[in-house]
Amino acid sequence: MISINWFPGHMAKAIKDIREILPKVDLVIEVLDARIPYSSANPVIEEFRGGKPALKVLTKSDLADPVMTERWLAHFDSQDGVRAIALTTEQPEQIRQLASVCRKLMAGRSDHLGNITALITGIPNVGKSTLINILAGRTIAKTGNEPAITKGQQRIDLDNGLVLIDSPGILWPKIHNPASGYRLALTGAIKDTAIDHDDIAFWGVALFLKRYPALMKQRYKLETLPELEVEFLEIVGRQRGCLTNGGRVDLNKICTVVLNEFRTATIGRITLESPEEAVAEQIIVQRALDEKAAIEAEKKKQRKQAFKARTGKPGR
Repeated sequence: MISINWFPGHMAKAIKDIREILPKVDLVIEVLDARIPYSSANPVIEEFRGGKPALKVLTKSDLADPVMTERWLAHFDSQDGVRAIALTTEQPEQIRQLASVCRKLMAGRSDHLGNITALITGIPNVGKSTLINILAGRTIAKTGNEPAITKGQQRIDLDNGLVLIDSPGILWPKIHNPASGYRLALTGAIKDTAIDHDDIAFWGVALFLKRYPALMKQRYKLETLPELEVEFLEIVGRQRGCLTNGGRVDLNKICTVVLNEFRTATIGRITLESPEEAVAEQIIVQRALDEKAAIEAEKKKQRKQAFKARTGKPGR
């Protein structure tokens, strides 16, 4: 697996701004991609929000596996102070109910009076700006089919007692879980210019063949599926006429085709991860981080001891 990271300068500023604004908000609305609810959940946000209530909004649910979406909603709803809903920007009436959901989340909190101020955040290209525009009933946030459109915070006063603090779509400086990096790239959260289409498509096709074989057979009109992703791409590449001048399959071209057909749900409604996978991967990542921290602490200790041995002074 390759390491995928994309962290433009404005994202660092956005994280700093979020840290400063959080004490002034009542709750956090985190917009997630229903196809990758774990990988699109920013650990930076979870760290910053502390005990504030959180509303997890799973957008693009019309592109995700509906059975898996229900499992994700149950997973989030089982957590203290968290409520989760799934929606699509094609259902504006459902989106307009968010203010009511926020009020229910805040009900019974003695420290809350008057309007609800909510920080709304999420990774790039997850549909946050479109959601805000529907809530406001007018175009406030810039939208586009690519990540990193919003560049700075803005305050949006709605007429229903809800005040939104919009922040730019942010990733985090280091994606420690390689699988999450691939999932983010597959869904378009990372700019295509920052990734290798072929590598991402190979990873995705391997997953699609394993978990959604019926969809792959139906979409690409295959009675049986090859075991290897490269064999699949060779077959489909010839079907689609994705050939070089020498008659060989143009893998880059067919990889781009399959990637686009996943993103538009032309293949079908696909979710890339399960709650069980998320829990297991979190444990693995945390264990690796703890081991790395222990190694660094031991190195620092040895440097201090060596410095003291040479100079007679305690090291820093």
